[in-house]
Amino acid sequence: MKPQNLEEKLIWYYITWIYVIHILGLQMTLVPILAWFFLWRVGKKLWNQTENTPTEEKITIPTTIWVWIICILVMEVALIAAHMNFNLGLGKILNSSINWVVRYAPLALFPLAGCLKIRPQIIYRAACILCLQSLIAVIVCYTASRLHLPSHIYTSPLRLIERSGLAYYSVNLYGLDPEGGGVRLELFTPWAPALGMVGNIYFFLAAQESNKKWRFIGMIGAVAMIVGSVSRLGIVSLPFVIFSTWALSNFTKPYIQLIAGLASFIMGVFSSWLINSFRAFSDMFYQARAGSSRVRDILARLAVERWKEAPIWGHGIGEFKGPAVATFKPIGSHNTWFGLLVTKGIVGFTALVIPLAWSFIDLVIKSQSSRVSRVGLSIILVIFMFTFGENIEALAYVYWPGLVMLGISIKEKFPSFLFTETNIPENGYRVKTEL
Repeated sequence: MKPQNLEEKLIWYYITWIYVIHILGLQMTLVPILAWFFLWRVGKKLWNQTENTPTEEKITIPTTIWVWIICILVMEVALIAAHMNFNLGLGKILNSSINWVVRYAPLALFPLAGCLKIRPQIIYRAACILCLQSLIAVIVCYTASRLHLPSHIYTSPLRLIERSGLAYYSVNLYGLDPEGGGVRLELFTPWAPALGMVGNIYFFLAAQESNKKWRFIGMIGAVAMIVGSVSRLGIVSLPFVIFSTWALSNFTKPYIQLIAGLASFIMGVFSSWLINSFRAFSDMFYQARAGSSRVRDILARLAVERWKEAPIWGHGIGEFKGPAVATFKPIGSHNTWFGLLVTKGIVGFTALVIPLAWSFIDLVIKSQSSRVSRVGLSIILVIFMFTFGENIEALAYVYWPGLVMLGISIKEKFPSFLFTETNIPENGYRVKTEL
């Protein structure tokens, strides 16, 4: 498995060398550059495209990708409008726009890169190699914690230039849970829950590898990342997304409909027990890290209060600090939706709901006949799940291969049965026309 063009080489070498890039503190710098470089490549190919261009070389941008592009641009409009409403000045507008270029724009640019000639198999194999490296890293990090070696290695000096936050440039062997004192791993991500999200993304990429040995190694490595992160959301997301992808990508099949009908009947009969079980699980989930859950609840309430002050466009910036009881965490952090309400109001909130929902519907339909689209469906479900625990735009630089794969899956064609014509003859019976 070798990359065959520039796009594949960039993806392959970045993923397989990600630990070196992380140690050098270059992730936050290189990933946005890579995203905008892919935009240039798409633009160049479209510009040079003619009627004589071979079909396999032509670039076409699906409607769903355009939805992502337009909605992310709307977020920039909301950001500028909010700054103008609060008279924050040109300097703040420029600073926030740079933040949009680095964090929000990649959410649309990497799916756009999926329109280039990039083989999914390259991403699958690179993901498996990274998962193998991560499996080794997990062993090394746990050994370091057992030997009581220092957890923090160093902080990249690039932090002084970009000022994106200490966590984005810190290289740590492990972290400690402030509540229970247990070991939590971060590896090449800024914090432990982010590793849980990345592990989920890479699990579904590695699961598509054709080589059984690599597939097994990749999936084990991804699970090791999830378990090592001790992320509650990460651990819950994996089985949920596996089941949801299977059910959604097969719902047109009669046996799935029969199972769904039977399940609905059983759930109706045992509804009281199921409700009590769900409440017990919710309490257990909350109590697993009660301090963290309490802080998130406080931040959520504060975010809603802030949003009410500027409901349409938001405040434009998310620099409000929470009270001491919330450990001074920024208001709007730890949840994508509350973060958007605070910074970009209902406009920014809607600008993320639309592409996520559109992509979900698009991929549910395509997944009925396409394995590639099933991967994209899994990825969009993981991203959606983590909107409730993370700010997904802040982590795009570590899960961007999943966004590229999302673009590739969106590029897949709709199932042929959608385009089967039907005729109604004189006798009134509907007859299916053969394709």
